[in-house]
Amino acid sequence: MSGRCVMSISEDMRCNGAGDKTARRTGRKLMSRVPFRAAAAVMLTAALSLPLTACDVSVDWLGGGGDGPRGVSGCPRPPMADNSGAGFNEQERAVRYFRKHAFANDFFSQLELSSRYMAERATDKNLEDPTEASVWLVMALTNPEGFAPINRTLKNGQMASRFDKCRAVERSVAYRKLETLLARMDNSERDKVRDRVIYIQAQLGADGFRTLGRLYDDQYGPMGEPVDNREAVRAMMRNPVDGRPNVISLFPRNDVDAYLYNYKAAETGDVGAYVMLKDFEKSAPERSRYGAFVEAKAKRWVSPFEFYPPDAPAGGVPHSDESRPRTDAYEYALSRMDELPFIHVWRALVYLDLAQGSAPVHRVSGGLDSDGNPGQERYPVGPNDADIAQTSGGSAPTEAVYSAGRVPPQTLSALRAILGRPDGSRMTNLDKVRAVQLAATNGSSQAQLVLAVMYSEGVGVPTDYARAYYWYQQAEKQGSAEARFAMSTYFALGLSGVADQDKAQAVVLRLDSALAGFRPSASRLQAVLNQISTNPGR
Repeated sequence: MSGRCVMSISEDMRCNGAGDKTARRTGRKLMSRVPFRAAAAVMLTAALSLPLTACDVSVDWLGGGGDGPRGVSGCPRPPMADNSGAGFNEQERAVRYFRKHAFANDFFSQLELSSRYMAERATDKNLEDPTEASVWLVMALTNPEGFAPINRTLKNGQMASRFDKCRAVERSVAYRKLETLLARMDNSERDKVRDRVIYIQAQLGADGFRTLGRLYDDQYGPMGEPVDNREAVRAMMRNPVDGRPNVISLFPRNDVDAYLYNYKAAETGDVGAYVMLKDFEKSAPERSRYGAFVEAKAKRWVSPFEFYPPDAPAGGVPHSDESRPRTDAYEYALSRMDELPFIHVWRALVYLDLAQGSAPVHRVSGGLDSDGNPGQERYPVGPNDADIAQTSGGSAPTEAVYSAGRVPPQTLSALRAILGRPDGSRMTNLDKVRAVQLAATNGSSQAQLVLAVMYSEGVGVPTDYARAYYWYQQAEKQGSAEARFAMSTYFALGLSGVADQDKAQAVVLRLDSALAGFRPSASRLQAVLNQISTNPGR
């Protein structure tokens, strides 16, 4: 037996022949081992062919190359992953199912979504969207669920866990797919991928901001994994077979951005994020000097989107925003949405051409109660039963109640179709928030002003002065005197999140707002917010 015998099963298993000379000397001994080796090979093959609960394992007899450890295929999928029925309703349900879990940072759902948006199945051709596919490939590659070791005990320098091996294959394939997609994109398309990833990560709170910090930190791999991670090492190679230059350049390494996102993570109050921020400061001498100006940047930072862009290819399923910040502040703010006069939501729907005419109202006439005072006869008109606008009447006051409960079904269906949300019979608080956000992002100055108020007051959305100021700016650019005054008050009060604290600029803006006909009765920000919030007729 001469030369070299190579057997590749999961990992390389090589036995080197000693050469012709050695073989002649030990020929008899080697020949005696042939039956034993043949039997061992048969037994090993039979063992590997048994079903494995952790991963699908294939035997690479030829020792060829490919993604990941040789002889290992990708991890198995749950039954839902194979639900690729031709019917659109089935497809829509499956996509929404995976989006819900992918937004919650489930590694395998993110991979499955990328596969759907790459139209790897013929039945998914209507979903094909390279940008969206790239987004979920990036999310999967940055997800610690994909690279954090399950079994840290190594065998001969190799991963001991089959689950570790099959995930390595999945990540290697994802790197290759992402490189192919990015190579076909221009800079504007790559910007879309980057912005969507930043939005999703920001919705994950401290964990997401830490991931963004790693993406910009040159002490980590291209996708924020440990720099010695096998797939990261291969991606950073210069040879054209293994190197992934387009993936590496998607998030340019920048210490300021890395510090910024680590700071945002610490801002959430997460103790681990604070520890990592301090560790980042100490990781290089120059990094400790970034604190002062990065803190100011962090206070003005706003997410790229109000909500995830629902745009989808014609005939596809809208890209629904399934992010659900699990914080008390978010839930409380959403519960306060009934405090916003519904007329503002209706105007947003009209601006979006989803509704026509005046807001749905229910007339209520009042009589006199037993004490001779004006009374009311109220009707159950839904959660906005308290949204009242005074109208002219006789001796007894007459009121018009603006009601979300009376929104035409076709209006609600059209709104939810745009957002990729399931149909329903009643407008929820989240529907109302999305209607205002959608109108604001599409250029309605009224909706922009209302959204700024919502962020200022914590109504519908958590209080965020940086975001509020951004929307006041957008409304002011379209000539809103109320927004101009609000901006001047922001300057005067020096609220967190305002870039410019120039008192002179505050005076100029206030004068401009007065000349434009807006003369609030008070000089404090709360006054303008109250006037806008309680005066639906403006």
